[in-house]
Amino acid sequence: MTQDTRSAELVYPEDPTLTRSDGPTPWQTVGPFFHYALPYPAGRVVAGPGRTGSFVLTGRVLDGEGNPIPDSLVEIWQADEQGAFVEQPGLYDDVADDGFRGFGRSDADAEGRYEIRTVKPGVVTTLDGQQQAPHIAMSVFARGMLRRAVTRVYFEDEADANAADPLLSSLDEARRSTLVATRTADGYRFDVRVQGDHETVFLDVPAG
Repeated sequence: MTQDTRSAELVYPEDPTLTRSDGPTPWQTVGPFFHYALPYPAGRVVAGPGRTGSFVLTGRVLDGEGNPIPDSLVEIWQADEQGAFVEQPGLYDDVADDGFRGFGRSDADAEGRYEIRTVKPGVVTTLDGQQQAPHIAMSVFARGMLRRAVTRVYFEDEADANAADPLLSSLDEARRSTLVATRTADGYRFDVRVQGDHETVFLDVPAG
């Protein structure tokens, strides 16, 4: 990341009484400082390894050219297998071997890869009563972004439910695949592209 290293003796032309700081100052973007401040030891475990049906959700966060974004971070929240959300405190506590807390956070490695252990959520209805396909909500934080980007993770082995999902069915068919995770040997893979020809579909959500 480029920093302003100009001398402290330089002044702002619009106000000659103000001088620059003694050292470099960061750009006003989301990263990369969140990458060190937000991860925590229990963050990658949403469902305990002993919980029936638990699996690993993994993937990479990539830029428009397909290069990894190594200082990125993803955050997920979801319902449990019955479609119920966790309402009690404890989102940042360790998860029991067969437990579930509905929230997780993983920073990315040098290859842009994140990894979270969770379970497939059950059906959740919209406010007007429509059934949604099983999905996980995901926020993406990365350098150069003023706000988090919000998307969803659906599952390729839920074809019938996906076809009827109100959000997926509202998208052009060519774009739907950017929201669908593919099967792996131990779970699912979901790559995020923050821009470019294969950019992941992101949702327009309020800033607050």
